[in-house]
Amino acid sequence: MSTRCKFVFITGGVMSGIGKGVVTSSLGKILQFRGFNISVVKIDPYLNVDPGTLNPIEHGECFITHHVWDFKPVAGSDERIYRISEIDQDFGTYERFLGIEIHPSHNITSGQIYLSTILSERKGKFLGRTVQIIPHCTNMIKERLMQIANDEDLDILLVECGGTVGDLESDIFLEAFRQIRLELPKNYTAFVHVTLIPYSRAVGQQKSKPTQHSVKMLQSAGLQPDILIGRSEKPLEKEIKAKLSLFSNIPNTAVISNPDLESVYELPLLFEDQKLGDFLCNILDLKAKLVSYSKVNNYSEWLKIVELFKNAKETVKIAMPGKYFNISDSYISINDALKHAAVHQGYKTELKMINIVEDTNIEEELKDCDGILLTPGFGERAVEGMIKSAEHAMEKKIPFLGICFGAQLFFIAFCRKYLGLKGANSTEIDPNTPYPVVDLLDSQKDVKEKGGTMRLGGLKIIIEEGTQLFKAYKKKEIVERFRHRYHINSKYIKEEAKINGLVISSRDKSGIIINSIELNREDHWIVGTQFHPEFKSRPYRPSECYSAFMRACINFKKDKSKTI
Repeated sequence: MSTRCKFVFITGGVMSGIGKGVVTSSLGKILQFRGFNISVVKIDPYLNVDPGTLNPIEHGECFITHHVWDFKPVAGSDERIYRISEIDQDFGTYERFLGIEIHPSHNITSGQIYLSTILSERKGKFLGRTVQIIPHCTNMIKERLMQIANDEDLDILLVECGGTVGDLESDIFLEAFRQIRLELPKNYTAFVHVTLIPYSRAVGQQKSKPTQHSVKMLQSAGLQPDILIGRSEKPLEKEIKAKLSLFSNIPNTAVISNPDLESVYELPLLFEDQKLGDFLCNILDLKAKLVSYSKVNNYSEWLKIVELFKNAKETVKIAMPGKYFNISDSYISINDALKHAAVHQGYKTELKMINIVEDTNIEEELKDCDGILLTPGFGERAVEGMIKSAEHAMEKKIPFLGICFGAQLFFIAFCRKYLGLKGANSTEIDPNTPYPVVDLLDSQKDVKEKGGTMRLGGLKIIIEEGTQLFKAYKKKEIVERFRHRYHINSKYIKEEAKINGLVISSRDKSGIIINSIELNREDHWIVGTQFHPEFKSRPYRPSECYSAFMRACINFKKDKSKTI
């Protein structure tokens, strides 16, 4: 095993959902402050090949990459290819923090590893040996990590292992990490363990016992953490840090506090205050490089971004009618894109998540909002309520942005309201609709499988001049990311639709596929995009589309206040 790249492995303990993705991103950020070329790998122990078929309620948002990766389980064979652009939501956090485009091959799942191992055995790749978890699966994991490290000429590769220590399905990855530490020179690996430090209100203390047990489980896998990051409501108390140091076999300076923060983007600065960056570089025997000025890599520029979030005082209220609000991560990229757009205009967002059910009173829910964002999704549940939300936006001239499925439902609402097409629908929702105003893409009509078969990745968009979209981007050609099977049916955009104000504001490079629509109204900003501009939004560079929407919402709020 040969590489010049060094590795930081991030594991989690006690429970999932404590923010390992933000910690990993913040570790990457403090390494960027020191001039290192870094990237991130996320390991997901589930057996899915990718998270594209997972319900957001179960696993959170599915993030879409710019690139689409043709994953071949057995290199050099005639085995089928799996198209991967749908990856874990943590990649959105990585890209927003680190300002890098991460390739989908950086999301390694158990499904990919086991599929590659079994198909390799069928091809006779193991020379008659008994195929086992160790060494065959673990070797495959190590090869994937080394290939990324060497092909991208990285200084440091951060590797986050999903789930928590003790999960049965994570064991093969922890074992691969143990072998990498054993096989590489002493200063080539660092292990960071992120755990929950609960607070007992009954006794008024932070408690260390769950973390002690978690560290022991990690040690039983042959791994000794170098750094312990304690996730808690408030900063870690001096006594708890000393106790964690003693029982985890690490110095007191290696116990790092990660309390609740007003903005997640503050965490790298908090790590710097605790000298975590210097401590990590000492473990890896690295000296900081000269950092060229950049909004992404420069410490002082990041400080300005954090101040923007802290200083935003006035609130703009955005309604988000949808169907996946059982967990907060379902629309995390949209939530962040709205926040980015707002803070750069001096505002903070109040997001009103409206989980549409059969008896939702749409007008009542939307009456006090400054804007409506109609969310992406699939399937018939909640559709009629979401269509009513689009109708309400058109009637009351509330700023409106429909994303993907939300854009399709906006078009259905328009066809019913202005074209008199009673029963107009998407063939996804009603295959027997008399007016299939949203239908399958031609390229999807013969597709039988669900995984990795949608129109995916970063694609070129041609924008019509004079439209709201053109005013937002100020250019004719852009690239944004897509994830859809169904599209707006151009057969229904005839003269009557245009007379009623409907405008096709962008298409694909062939001119056939409609990528966005809007209403041509001077007094109403209303746009639907088939693409997902939220995936390219950054705290230092908000999405142009979201920024234009937010400006319209702020102006609407100001106009409302004048009439009260």
